[in-house]
Amino acid sequence: MASIARKNLIEDIPRFLVAQAGILFAVGLVTIQTGVQLGFAQSSSQLIEQSQADLWVASNNMEHLDLTLPLPYERVAEARSVEGVEQAEGVIIGGAVCHEEQANKITGVTLVGGTGGLLFAQDSLTQGSFNDLKQPNTFIVDETSLDDLNFQKVGEQATVNSAPAKLVGLTSGTQSIVFGNLMFTSLESANYYRSYRSNALSSISLSRELTATDPVSFVLIRAIGEENLEALQQRLEAELPEVRAYTRAEMAQQTQAYWQKRSGIGYILGLGAVVGTIVGAVVVGQILYASVSDHIKEFGTLKAMGASDWYIYRVIMEQGLWMAILGYLPGMALCLGVAAWTSATQGILILITPASAIAVLGITVVMCLSSAIFAIQKVTRVDPAIVFKA
Repeated sequence: MASIARKNLIEDIPRFLVAQAGILFAVGLVTIQTGVQLGFAQSSSQLIEQSQADLWVASNNMEHLDLTLPLPYERVAEARSVEGVEQAEGVIIGGAVCHEEQANKITGVTLVGGTGGLLFAQDSLTQGSFNDLKQPNTFIVDETSLDDLNFQKVGEQATVNSAPAKLVGLTSGTQSIVFGNLMFTSLESANYYRSYRSNALSSISLSRELTATDPVSFVLIRAIGEENLEALQQRLEAELPEVRAYTRAEMAQQTQAYWQKRSGIGYILGLGAVVGTIVGAVVVGQILYASVSDHIKEFGTLKAMGASDWYIYRVIMEQGLWMAILGYLPGMALCLGVAAWTSATQGILILITPASAIAVLGITVVMCLSSAIFAIQKVTRVDPAIVFKA
């Protein structure tokens, strides 16, 4: 049985390669589409998941990471006085415009300002240090943003909302599909950049500390030791007015849910994944059906020799299984390469997890076996006398 199935596949090597290329295309289509959807979801909450905070305190009107009402900076001091809080830091997240003067080009960025202890992922740095952000007029970006922002290397100058700024470091793996180019700064610099007007505030020191009324986006909390986070959430919400406290997982889920369900983008990406699966199934079905049709006389010969329908079914099903495996392996390898290249050069995350890779394998096997079952219908109706026809 096995030799017949394999012989049918490799009898005509060019045809076999074309057929496997079709399956590779189907595997790649499903994998990339689902990878983009998963990557988009993770990218929307990447900044949250990379933080070191146990809790995120936000306005009770927060929708997602970049859509929230501000909190007065005094909430940071109030949070520090709550029982169970070890550390509390303010965070500013908001849009800005970066102007690289030599290229004379402006680019939209998302300012991410913090003191560094709870917000920034220390292991993401490839050049510089987050301590460098203590200097005024400084910022750090992901290395994949350099071309988009028209920078060549660390040390170059630009303006952010018309305020002078200097690139002092680079990160890796922090780029966001959703929020674009992230610009990491100190909390004081972020506050200055967003309020800077070309002349009105030019005399104000960049290093000034925020006042109690200055707005921040979130307050990040680190709990003491083994403090019960649910109890700490309740205390924070009771003692701080008009806020909600989220665990890191809850904050990430809130942001992902918004972009996937309410923005419409998640629907489009999900639809793309479904369409990719359907197209892949059609491609595989046509390939396997054509293969069975090409060998219809051979199957007629087997029936004329007394082979049972079940035996022929097993031959076709194994042929479909071999096609699935031989198309899946190079297809997945190619997708992993594309995902790695895209992440390294564009900062766009195409997420291929072990679970999604196994799921794609299952989809591929189901597509091929379903196509085999479809092709079997042609064999069951074949007349063994076809062998003797001219």
